[in-house]
Amino acid sequence: MRRVVEIAAVILCFLLQSTFFQAVSFAGIVPNLLIIITSAAGFAGGRKDGMITGFFSGLLLDIFYGNLIGLNALIFLYIGYLNGFGNRVFYPEDVKFPMIFITLSDLACLVLQYIFGFLLRARLDMPFYFINIMLPEVIYTIVVTIILYRPIEMIVMKTVSLKKDRE
Repeated sequence: MRRVVEIAAVILCFLLQSTFFQAVSFAGIVPNLLIIITSAAGFAGGRKDGMITGFFSGLLLDIFYGNLIGLNALIFLYIGYLNGFGNRVFYPEDVKFPMIFITLSDLACLVLQYIFGFLLRARLDMPFYFINIMLPEVIYTIVVTIILYRPIEMIVMKTVSLKKDRE
């Protein structure tokens, strides 16, 4: 039951990101809801839950939007794993900690996507990419995180409580 809720939450965030937020995008920039749910799963459930959620989030992006199958899955898997280390110091009432880690996770994801998608193809205009793509997306993701973090956190905490009840 817990995995069904996690998969449903990932699919819901993916659908929101690819439909609703595409319609309200600013200059083609869309917030990364899958980073938010991957980070939240890592904080609340630990490294394993963060990795599983991140893998499926990245795999959805790869299947529908990626040039390579597995690149985003690997990036999101590592982001979920690294956010899982915050499980021990995570308090659901504290919003600053998740905001900082979601910001760093989104920035890391964008830098890795730049490296593998552009830099290796000799497109070296990093300042242009940072100012026009990375910075607006990080800011937009932060604003959406402020609005949607509590509902996403409630979903993730529900899956964690289902895990604890089962154990």
